Amino acid sequence: MRSKNLYGLLLALLLPLLPLTGYCWGPIGHRVVAEIAWQHLSPEARKAITGLLGRQPLAMIANWPDFIKSDTTHKYDHTNRWHYVDFPGNISKDKFNDLLKAEKGENLFTQTQAMITQLKSATASKEEKVFALSFLVHLIGDMHQPLHVGRDEDQGGNKITVYWFNQPSNLHRIWDEQLIEFQQLSYTEYVRAIDIAPAATVRDLQRGSIQDWMYESHVLSDKVYAKTKEGDKLSYRYNYVFLDDLNQQLLKGGLRLAAVLNGAFK
Repeated sequence: MRSKNLYGLLLALLLPLLPLTGYCWGPIGHRVVAEIAWQHLSPEARKAITGLLGRQPLAMIANWPDFIKSDTTHKYDHTNRWHYVDFPGNISKDKFNDLLKAEKGENLFTQTQAMITQLKSATASKEEKVFALSFLVHLIGDMHQPLHVGRDEDQGGNKITVYWFNQPSNLHRIWDEQLIEFQQLSYTEYVRAIDIAPAATVRDLQRGSIQDWMYESHVLSDKVYAKTKEGDKLSYRYNYVFLDDLNQQLLKGGLRLAAVLNGAFK
């Protein structure tokens, strides 16, 4: 596929008439992560990304890896497994890292690294780098949604039926979309509300490795599982209990994405 065709596909898939349900973090969450990252990019990284995307905002490519799941040619079916990695609950960090290394095939961990490598490559085409950038923005977001590093037996909460303000849902969807949508903020309003950490805190949150960040999300998933059971009726109280965690994960995702992109475009 030529680069211009890829750009055309990106634009077509981002039209506002597209359905906005069923995605990881949901469109708003991924755009929040991407916009926070943009606010913390180095001049070198901004210049490189503008060279790839032109005037298209970074936030507008953040959901492309979910939109392509609807591609009827099945060209991108192999990327479905890239969005998550699941483990047993309540395990130590050493056990988590051992299991992560033992995972076979492509997954959230392996493909995040692969996209970073592709962005850094001196031989990758512009089309390949746009693809890598789109996925990297998305996958760093995914790894900060705790149910994307959740448990295999319930498919990251997808099999746990709950009720959100008396409407049937599932635990994964609550965290992908419904908690975020409940705040009734656009993605730019959300960024202004939570991207207020002092510089020292920003630097602290950006420390660590991809494995560290994934384990942190996994530990949060243990808290989510502990406080959410099959058939629970969730509403205002659930929002109160988890709002700080939700906002911290979105902020961490954005700040850490910025750190990764700044490193890739040095």
